[in-house]
Amino acid sequence: MIYDERLSAPLRWWVQGTLLVATLWLALIVAIPPTAAWVISGLALVAMAALLIGYGNARVQVGEGEFRAGRAHIALEYVGEVTPLDSDATRHLAGPGADARAWLLLRPYRKRAIRVDLTDPADPAPYWLVSSRHPERVADALARALGTAEPGAR
Repeated sequence: MIYDERLSAPLRWWVQGTLLVATLWLALIVAIPPTAAWVISGLALVAMAALLIGYGNARVQVGEGEFRAGRAHIALEYVGEVTPLDSDATRHLAGPGADARAWLLLRPYRKRAIRVDLTDPADPAPYWLVSSRHPERVADALARALGTAEPGAR
């Protein structure tokens, strides 16, 4: 694998979720028997953890002849121009500048992304827009995998 990144949920979401479950427990402990309050709160905590782990389990990977973003993957031979985007460009391409046919893997807690143009004539998506902590590293990894990296590049 040339590049591997997990788009995990940020710590603040875990803290907020835990505080929400604690608030639920506090409301329940005064209204129902303590055992039931603990069981319900425990189940809520497990559900919250499962949701955050599932949502943050998406990966961005370059390697083994393909580019993967979440469950989607495409052979590197169909990868065209790769553009790392700052937060303003990402917001524009995810909003008013969006193409409805584009494939998106966006996370609200990741403000930057990478645009990967596709050259596959059979694919209806003109490009992928993928959130990333380090869009420049993804672009570099794709360039290396495609053999288009400039000499002296990372």
